[in-house]
Amino acid sequence: MTVTPQPHPVYVVGAGPGGLAVAAALRARGVRAVVLEKTDAVGASWRHHYDRLRLHTTRRLSGLPGLRMPRSFGRWPARADVVRYLEKYAEFHDLEIVTGVEVNRIERERPDAAAEGATGATGDPGGSGGPASGAAEARWVLHATGGRRLVGSAVVVATGYNHTPRLPDWPGRDAYAAKGDLVHASAYRNPAPYEGRDVLVIGAGNTGAEIAADLAGGGAARVRLAVRTPPYIVRRSTLGWPTQRSGILIRRLPVGLVDRLTGLLGRFMTADLSAHGLPRPTGGLYSRVRAGAIPVQDVGLVAAVRAGAVEPVAAVESFEDGAVVLADGSRITPDAVIAATGYRRALEPLLGHLGVLDERGRPVTGRALPPGLYFTGFTNPISGMFREMALDAERIARRISRPAKRRTR
Repeated sequence: MTVTPQPHPVYVVGAGPGGLAVAAALRARGVRAVVLEKTDAVGASWRHHYDRLRLHTTRRLSGLPGLRMPRSFGRWPARADVVRYLEKYAEFHDLEIVTGVEVNRIERERPDAAAEGATGATGDPGGSGGPASGAAEARWVLHATGGRRLVGSAVVVATGYNHTPRLPDWPGRDAYAAKGDLVHASAYRNPAPYEGRDVLVIGAGNTGAEIAADLAGGGAARVRLAVRTPPYIVRRSTLGWPTQRSGILIRRLPVGLVDRLTGLLGRFMTADLSAHGLPRPTGGLYSRVRAGAIPVQDVGLVAAVRAGAVEPVAAVESFEDGAVVLADGSRITPDAVIAATGYRRALEPLLGHLGVLDERGRPVTGRALPPGLYFTGFTNPISGMFREMALDAERIARRISRPAKRRTR
């Protein structure tokens, strides 16, 4: 694909699957995209996830635009295979990626500044350094490490859903963590360091559930799972039909209708562990999805709980005198605590001044965004994150390529 010369490139912030997909879709349309990545390689977050992680979505429905995942990956690609796929994807599409550059602030360029005709950008990796006549089309300024000031025609923010580990401010947390017994799930790799130990996992989302099952099967002496809100637990596949396909089918249906259907089919769709100390969830399944509570896909938790290898306990309230205080008033003294308490998007320093984030720090959508600013990978849909990022990439590339084609004519 020949890339049409442009006064300023489109900058894509983040070389994860979302950023790479957008860059490839833009290149396929002849639009130059420069991917800026703060680490030294693509797919940084996937490189640091725990070892046993696999995609909860099928290989067939997880490929990014222009390159399928190899059949050798199996139905549920492993973490290491996803990393290899992202490396191959960047190479296959000959993407322009600059590593070691962290963007710390994005601004809209003032109209008078554009008219002055600045020549490219100071220290611009991929900047055009073009003539003043093209500078009036530049719309966005990115401030990056090393004092770089990068001028782009559009910006796609793809810094990731799991960006900055979130650790709740429990009373007594810092003193307990100082002893080295409390870590965030982002630091967990495999059960080897916890062999023979009593471990408490906090958080019953997909990460916490999988880590608890991993520990139970990896030699931990005791595993407890602290649960604040009982999750819906669904099978990854039923009679060969992946749950992801059901998620795709119901995503556009009315919330109330899906809640009723899943309620009627609950015993077939979701696991009941109430006899083992984990109450059944309340509220409609899809209502909770829309509120951000994605169902847990079972990759070993149900069997571990039923076998007594993982013990559900009440939520954590505080840390006190070397003990963990639970919401039911009980106190436990595990050897180690792993907090699977999620991540923050951490977009406020980058974009908070632009008024494009909601009260929870998430990007607003649709017409509320200023022209030339796009986001991808900031939702966790039941239809599959890779699949939705692939669709997002095509939509974003179409929007960006239209004005580029008009300028070329």
